[in-house]
Order: sequence, then structure tokens, then C-alpha cells
Amino acid sequence: MKKLEVEMADRIKNLPPYLFAAIDKMKQEAIEAGKDIINLGVGDPDLPTPDPIIKTLQKAAANPKNHQYPSYVGLLSFRQAVASWYKKRFNADLDPKTEVLSLIGSKEGVAHLPMALINPGDTAMMTDPGYPVYHAGTLFAGGKSHLVPLTLETGFLPDLDAIPAEVADKAKLFFLNYPGNPTAAVANRAFFEKLVAFAHRHNVVICHDAAYSEIYYDGKPPVGFMEIDGAKEVGIELHSLSKTYNMTGWRIGFAVGNSNVIAALGKVKTNIDSGIFQAVQEAGITALEMDDQPLAAIRNIYQERRDVLISGLHKLGFKVDPPKAAFYVWIPTPTGISSSEMTAKLLKDTAIVTTPGNGFGAGGEGYFRMTLCVSKERLQEAIDRMEAAGIRG
Repeated sequence: MKKLEVEMADRIKNLPPYLFAAIDKMKQEAIEAGKDIINLGVGDPDLPTPDPIIKTLQKAAANPKNHQYPSYVGLLSFRQAVASWYKKRFNADLDPKTEVLSLIGSKEGVAHLPMALINPGDTAMMTDPGYPVYHAGTLFAGGKSHLVPLTLETGFLPDLDAIPAEVADKAKLFFLNYPGNPTAAVANRAFFEKLVAFAHRHNVVICHDAAYSEIYYDGKPPVGFMEIDGAKEVGIELHSLSKTYNMTGWRIGFAVGNSNVIAALGKVKTNIDSGIFQAVQEAGITALEMDDQPLAAIRNIYQERRDVLISGLHKLGFKVDPPKAAFYVWIPTPTGISSSEMTAKLLKDTAIVTTPGNGFGAGGEGYFRMTLCVSKERLQEAIDRMEAAGIRG
């Protein structure tokens, strides 16, 4: 029989290919061609999940009570652990019953939040360059994206004063992400204080994506949005155990903050998913209650890798500052070479997978991104391959 012709919904037709799926396809094609790939494309930690977390999962998975449907909003014990962690890390007071919501990874929260707040035709603001799911989630909700440019001159922080008042007044939601992906930029307290005032002035909900807050260097933890007076009144923060504890495949995160926004996001989720496997939530409690020693060891490894890569890039003539947080390096392309041309050249000539800056929005043109998610030996090998291929900044 003839295969049925399927007409895709307009929201799918208008959706750009997901950046990292495209990169994965390129990587697989190179592997099939017999190349020894050094994958610096996707931010997926290569280090193992700390052993106490794994042991908790093993024990909890054997408990039959965890084999049934979990709570839609997450185990109260998990949400209490989140609130306690926020108090310890950011001195932020949260009600675990109304101001904390479990997520199947923070990406899921990003994608579903516009469905809770955005009607067709409404505007959501987001940074450019920025994580592609901010735009995709807005598009799925029928909304319009207003891109707020990030530039080197502003330290890759948005110039809030430059956002037209008519845009800010109309917008319902503003996505931001610090420490940033892809730029690795860090926001300071003064910026967050200005952001809270901006949200009050324009009545716009802030969604701060803090997935990388615990990957930082030189012993200097970044300021958190929820540390700021008034932040909880104007928005929420999304977080994840993925990057902090090397748990990307586990799919567990959380949203905290404004109780009305948390309730709205929770209402979307109760109609779409059935919560997180309780054994994973119990493992998440173990993660959040761990002392800092395992995390400090992880940060030290990333810092060693950062220093190897930055030193090598400087040797090759690339003008790039060492990131203060996150495990990304945001690198200007050589003069006259586009982002896509640069990543294609690296893959073809050196078998190194990187990410083109324009995949994060038009504002990312002229940059490419490398991750620190391989060993320092492989990072040095990447530098050596670039040098041998004559690739310079």
C-alpha cells in the first residue's frame, strides 16, 4: 500500500533543525568514514556520576514502591532537598511546596514554560546568541521571539536600557542564562539587581537558566539570580543536576521561584508528563546533600582542561579570554571565515567537531564554540592537529 502523505503542522515546518542533532549527524558521518573524532561540539560531561549517587539509585530502583507513578510535582523530600541546597548555596528562602517544581531536566522546563505563559502572538524576549530551545519553546506556543543582542563590548550581558520600551512592555517572558551558553559569560550582582528592576518596570516574567552555576573556576562561584532581593517576585530560575553532577542522561532538574509561575508550569506538566522516576529523585536528594569535595574535584579537572585549551588557542593566535564558568570556550573565527565555514574546516581537516556560533542565533556569527568535555590530553591533541593543519586565529 502507498504510504500516507503526512502534512506537518506549521510550527514544525517553521522550526529550524535542532543544532545538536545536526552536529551529531555530522559526527556520525565522520566516524563512519573512519576518522578519529575529537568531539568538542556538545556540552555532555564525560566524567562519571559520583559513586554515592549511583549507589542510591541502585538501592532505590530495587524498591517496589518506586515502580509506580511518581508525584506529578516531584517528591516533597526532593523539593525539600532543593530548597535546602538553595539556602546553603545562595541564601535564598524557598517554600518546597509552592516554590519548587521537579523537572525532567531543565531543557523540559525551558520548552514548556512558554506554553504556560505565552498566547499565540505574544512576545518572549531572549538573548542572541542563546540556547536554541528558548526560541523553539516560544514557537511551539505560537509566540514571537524578540532577540536581545549580546556583544563582546558588554561582556555578553544584555543592555537592558537599549531594549525598546514598547517591546519590553509587550513581552510576557524574558529568557536569560548565566553562566552563559554559548558565551560562558558570568553576570554580576549589579546586573541582576538591574534585571529585577527592569522586570518590575515592564511587568515581564524572568526565566533565568542557571544550569552551569556550579561549574566555575579560580574558586569564584557565580552570583545567583535568587540571591537578589525581589528576584522571587519577578521570576523563576531553572536548574539541573546534569552538568553539576555529571547526570545528563538521568534527566532530572527543577524550577524555583515565583509561586504563580511555578503553578502555571506545573499545570502544563501534569497534562503532558507523569513525573520523574522516584528512584532518580532519591538519587537526586543524595546529590544535593553531598559535600562540596566531589564537585571541587570536578571543577579542578575542568580548570586544568580550560588552561590547556586556552594556552593552545593563544599559541595559535586566537584572541580568547579564559572562561570564568561553564565548560565552554567561545572563540572568534579568523578574519573572513564564517562560523559554519570554520566548523566545516575543522571537521574536514582535523576531525574536530565544534559548534558554529550562528547555530545559537545570528548574533553568534563570527564565533565557534568548543567544550571542555574531553580529557586534557585530547584537548592538547586537538591543538596539535589544528597547528599541523595550519589553522590559526
